[in-house]
Amino acid sequence: MRRRRQPQDDLHNKERWLISYADFITLLFAFFVVMYSVSSVNEGKYKVLSETFTGVFNAPQRSLQPVTVGGQPVRAPQQQHEDVIPPPVTEAPRNPELDAEGRTEALRTMANQLAMEFDELINQGVVSLETSSEWIELNLPNSMLFGSGDAEPHYDSFEVIEKIASVLRNRDNAVKVEGFTDNQPIRTSRFPSNWELSTARAAAVARMLMMEGIEPERLAAVGYGQYQPVARNDTEEGRRRNRRVVLLISRDASIRGAVR
Repeated sequence: MRRRRQPQDDLHNKERWLISYADFITLLFAFFVVMYSVSSVNEGKYKVLSETFTGVFNAPQRSLQPVTVGGQPVRAPQQQHEDVIPPPVTEAPRNPELDAEGRTEALRTMANQLAMEFDELINQGVVSLETSSEWIELNLPNSMLFGSGDAEPHYDSFEVIEKIASVLRNRDNAVKVEGFTDNQPIRTSRFPSNWELSTARAAAVARMLMMEGIEPERLAAVGYGQYQPVARNDTEEGRRRNRRVVLLISRDASIRGAVR
């Protein structure tokens, strides 16, 4: 049986895809040529920008010496660091009329006033008052101010603090409040240790003094925990003496200098 010959037009139709394929390859080539050209331009811009920054940052340091204009030196303005906060003033307003001798005499007067305010308690041995030419040390038992294991002042403490504030008002003496505890451990969510308890008590007394009109610039509060005892902790009497708040009233006005 003889095979039919395919028409010549069918052969041409089967090879027409080559033309479309060639056109596609040409367009793809043109696309990559354009992309390469664009990338070359960006690279050139990048090189120019890079050289510019290199020239700026590697330039020789300019002189900061004053430039003379008309015989008068013009100094370069100093840069102001706006983010730098100056240290706070930690000294209460001083009384310029008092010299060292006058301040010592004023401290002695304050000691006499405190002795009068707490005369009965001092005679009973509940409160102690010690004085020197530079300090007044007023020792108060914690039971006068706080409940056991607590730093919230109880009702009777306000009368005690008011007496102290009446002596401290209208003066500039620095006052440091110190808190102490015995060695009995405490471990609560509020006071993980005696450090926190003693510090909270000292801060509470300082806050009460401020509420009574004592300038906060004159006040400081610190807690020593159980680590500065004045008696042995193996007796109840010794532990009672160690649980205390001490007010150190300085002859001077600087609270930062009121550290023994």
